[in-house]
Amino acid sequence: MSHFSTLRTKITDAEILIASLRDLGVTVRTNADIRGYNGQHVRSDIVAVLEGEYDLGWSRNSDGSFDLIADLWGVAKKHNQTELINSINQKYAVNKTLATVKQRGLQNANVKLVVQK
Repeated sequence: MSHFSTLRTKITDAEILIASLRDLGVTVRTNADIRGYNGQHVRSDIVAVLEGEYDLGWSRNSDGSFDLIADLWGVAKKHNQTELINSINQKYAVNKTLATVKQRGLQNANVKLVVQK
C-alpha cells in the first residue's frame, strides 16, 4: 500500500517553483524519484530533496498545473509539513508576482506585498 498523497496546487510555472525552492535553500532535482516510506518511490517532474528520508515532489497535469506528491506522514517526522508547504507556496507567489511585473516592463516599480490572515 502506498503512503503517497497527491494534492492539487495552483502552481503552473516550473522554473519559478525551482527558483523558489532554491531561494529557500532546498536542493532540487528534476525528473527524479520522490523518497517515501520503506523505500517506496514515485517519479516526479520536480523534487525537493529534504533532510531525512522523505521528499516533496511536483508532477505536471495535462492542464499545466502541478500536483504536490509526498509521503506526508514521513515528511512530518522531520518537518512541520504545513509550515514547509506554506513557505514554498508563499515564496512561489512572491516570485511569480515579481516575474509578472518584470514581464510587463515595470522593473523599477515598487511592489507592496500585504499579508492578511
